[in-house]
Amino acid sequence: MTGVWVNQIVQGILLGGLYAMFALGLSLSAGVMRFINIAHGDLIVLVCFLVLTLTTSLGLSPLVAAAITLPVVFAGGYLLQRLLLQRVLGQHVLPVILVTFGLSIIIQNALQGTYGADTRKVQGGVIEYATIHVAGEINVGVLPLVIFVSAILMVWLLDRLLYRTRIGARIRAVSDDVAAANLIGLPSPHIFALAMGFVGVTIAISAGFMSVWTNFDPTSGPSRLLIAFEAVVLGGLGSLWGTLIGGIILGVAQAVGGQFDAAWQVLAGHIVFLIIFALRPQGLFPRY
Repeated sequence: MTGVWVNQIVQGILLGGLYAMFALGLSLSAGVMRFINIAHGDLIVLVCFLVLTLTTSLGLSPLVAAAITLPVVFAGGYLLQRLLLQRVLGQHVLPVILVTFGLSIIIQNALQGTYGADTRKVQGGVIEYATIHVAGEINVGVLPLVIFVSAILMVWLLDRLLYRTRIGARIRAVSDDVAAANLIGLPSPHIFALAMGFVGVTIAISAGFMSVWTNFDPTSGPSRLLIAFEAVVLGGLGSLWGTLIGGIILGVAQAVGGQFDAAWQVLAGHIVFLIIFALRPQGLFPRY
């Protein structure tokens, strides 16, 4: 019996890696550009459908399809920030919420009109079903393990980018004080657009993994946004490593809740989030 519970906790930790991936882009936009992108989950689903199209229409492997989306989504994030979001950034919080909410509705309706309302999934081949027997009743799927390791690597790379590189220093300078950054010659619109491009890269990577691991449909975006938001809040605003811990907490809570009853799986994550938020509203590892 103990082995069953340990196995559920292990599966929850691995699931937390995917949740952290969902949340990394939102953590960047909230911690750096100081706004919540309501369309974040829908952008993930949009890239999932792009990966699906590349694999079914061109016969590409999911890995190649996801690699192709990286520069495309980086450019898309840059243009989205430069041409649309920059116009309302720095104003009252309501315009940003309204604009990104409108973008969310547009993406959902466009996907539904193009692909229909059916649930889809990208076929990943052998890696979907391959498992590693650890001990007793504990088995680790190769795909979830790859996702978890990739999530850790993404957090490390983003942390290095923000705190060990020149562009990271510029992003943080513009985030701290836009007026002062402009005064010393830093082009804040361009730097914010670059940051949004990096957000796009995290979206593309998480979408590539999500499209193989789980089902998705045009209306899946809001549930992904909620998971990402909870992971960011649990970890603490601006803390990338905290976001990873927040994702793991949600994954373990859902796995343990599902062990009691399948109907409790998602609810357990929300309950744990509310409890931790009530006890520590600033998050576990806040940077700001």
